[in-house]
Amino acid sequence: MIVLNKLHHSDEQWAALAKEPDDGPVFMVNLFQFREHAEYADGRETELSGIEAYQIYGAATAEHIAAIGGRIIHSSSLAGMVVGEVENLWDAVAIVEYPSISAFMTMVDSDDWAQHAHHREAGLEGQLNIFSRTPPA
Repeated sequence: MIVLNKLHHSDEQWAALAKEPDDGPVFMVNLFQFREHAEYADGRETELSGIEAYQIYGAATAEHIAAIGGRIIHSSSLAGMVVGEVENLWDAVAIVEYPSISAFMTMVDSDDWAQHAHHREAGLEGQLNIFSRTPPA
């Protein structure tokens, strides 16, 4: 199994998501690895840790999620493995429910969301963002 933490989706991943049926809620499972110290692309000096920079982004994004009818279901620090093995455990997990794929994609493509994304990039070493749905009954 190959596991590559990334900061952004690829064009292929975004196009594949856009082709998915858009019929109901979707859940994004996020696994985060934070930088020890925030690193802003513009080179600014900062005392922020990676998680502190990400929390600035997260607070603003929580408002965007609520505005489109989504909700943060769960967010926590990861403590250890029970089953399986990974070389480096992620630092945190979050599960976010969105009303639809199109709502999620519109939010991520919006200028309002983008104005806070530099905090996300400064704080994250990388992440996995996994799209899921509740199976039909």
